[in-house]
Amino acid sequence: MTLLNILQDSPVLFISLIALLGLMVGSFLNVVIYRLPEMLKRSWLQQCAELQGHQTSKTSPAFNLTSPRSACVHCGHKLSIWENIPVISYLLLRGRCSQCNARISFRYPAIEVLTALMSGIVAWYYGYSLITIAALIFVWALITLTMIDLNTQLLPDDITLPLLWLGLLVNINNSFTDIQSAVIGAAVGYLSLWSIYWCFKLITGKEGMGFGDFKLLSAIGAWLGWSMLPLVILFSSLVGAIVGIGMIVAAKLNKNIPIPFGPYLAGGALIALFWGEKLNHAYFGLL
Repeated sequence: MTLLNILQDSPVLFISLIALLGLMVGSFLNVVIYRLPEMLKRSWLQQCAELQGHQTSKTSPAFNLTSPRSACVHCGHKLSIWENIPVISYLLLRGRCSQCNARISFRYPAIEVLTALMSGIVAWYYGYSLITIAALIFVWALITLTMIDLNTQLLPDDITLPLLWLGLLVNINNSFTDIQSAVIGAAVGYLSLWSIYWCFKLITGKEGMGFGDFKLLSAIGAWLGWSMLPLVILFSSLVGAIVGIGMIVAAKLNKNIPIPFGPYLAGGALIALFWGEKLNHAYFGLL
């Protein structure tokens, strides 16, 4: 009996291995969450300098998703292999750098555990199938976009646009929805928030959201189909309004301080991914 047959016949083992994979992927997502915005910032600064006619250095050290090696943000200590083991290293180091004893952000193991948990849920829900692989990619991208948006209020095109096109390709074989619904979902997802953005701007003279939100909802529509978009918008708007008002009241924040909308869209997408069909059937059943 091959390993594939064993995984197919043992759901518990399959879910456990996918959760373990999610733990390792979560460690990589931490790198993407930290480095991708910095990579974009450096690229934008270089482009601005070139447009202004300034000479830019071509010999600066490489900074991408693989180089340089992970290091302590406080003292620059290069992390060894044993210091890079997901969750375990954090526990062994007691949440502190082995060299300077500075505290390591709890965000790193939290994202690893979250990714492992969500990966296990995907494996449990979809079982041993190719759809599980696609759903994992979708969920991992949503986790990454959520954290980047929370940290920087950016939803990078480097993730949202590939996610959009991949969603259309995945649904060629009706994986999550039929291709017609996916194409309509991509268009309606973008145009709905685009319309709200311009209506709000024309009325108030202010920008209510960023263009990254349009692209993210478009990608969600491409993956889940147009029928899931009302559900995603409803839950994301409701939770976003509650959290935003709560933050303003509890922390006495300025109501003009921008609050990222991407995490709420991602949360709404996850609800639609797992429970969207049941919620839609229940809603139309009531009608």
